[in-house]
Amino acid sequence: MHGPTLAAGPETALVGVWARRPDAARALAADLGTTAAGSYDELLDRCEAVAFAVPPDVQVELAVRAARAGKAVLLEKPVAVTVAGAERVADAVGEAGVVSQIVLTKRYHPATRAFLATAAEFAATGARARYLHGGFLTGPFANGWRLAYGALLDLGPHLLDLVTAALGPVDEIASHGDPTGWLELTCVHRGGAVSQLSLSGAVGLPRSRAGVELYGPAGVVEIDFAEVDHAACWPVVRAEFARAVRTGVPHELDARHGLALQRLLDRAAAQRPSNPASRLIAPATMATPNT
Repeated sequence: MHGPTLAAGPETALVGVWARRPDAARALAADLGTTAAGSYDELLDRCEAVAFAVPPDVQVELAVRAARAGKAVLLEKPVAVTVAGAERVADAVGEAGVVSQIVLTKRYHPATRAFLATAAEFAATGARARYLHGGFLTGPFANGWRLAYGALLDLGPHLLDLVTAALGPVDEIASHGDPTGWLELTCVHRGGAVSQLSLSGAVGLPRSRAGVELYGPAGVVEIDFAEVDHAACWPVVRAEFARAVRTGVPHELDARHGLALQRLLDRAAAQRPSNPASRLIAPATMATPNT
């Protein structure tokens, strides 16, 4: 998704691709009408900003180097595997004074923004959220870090971001179940509302089921992402990232926001009897937009 979006413009021009596997970089570059960089340093020399489509532990090392080289960074979620990794990225971005932005895709859709605007005026006492699919069973996402860490790191950032935006900061979080099977998170928000989040990437569904429902004395406010065209999110990601880079004005969904989400993920993971081994196998590919 990243490469075609950034290559399409008009706010960005794709000036290069780099991957740990040169053949993959050349193939992607040919598809996107650009050229493959021979090294990561060469990639950094070509551009103003770097977009990452890599496993989270790989993203940490490369994003820190990009920020220190003065490049804006478009980051995937989660920012890292650990809080320490997310802190490294956020600190490098802050020290370099560069723009950062996270691809929490659903937050860029007009329907989500309308939902959150309504939520701001809605007195919610509780919420239910779900993100369920079978992507970890078969297909392109059934490998590498997603299988090792499961739904908490992959799907958790989306739902925690949404319920936090709708209900306010999380003061308490409890975790039950298995992130590689079915995981339930219970959050107590600062205003007193309680949210229940259901996460799984290992259920046999023909299509994903995802959404958020807020309940209160006035009724319910909800968004069902099965009815949202996710293709509409990507042009907004591109346009807002380009604008942030040009103006130097930080985006709301920046590396510090990613760090806050990582801390919630860590608190939830700490309640598990054991954590998955840090076995990250997925290939790395990066595309660079030139704003």
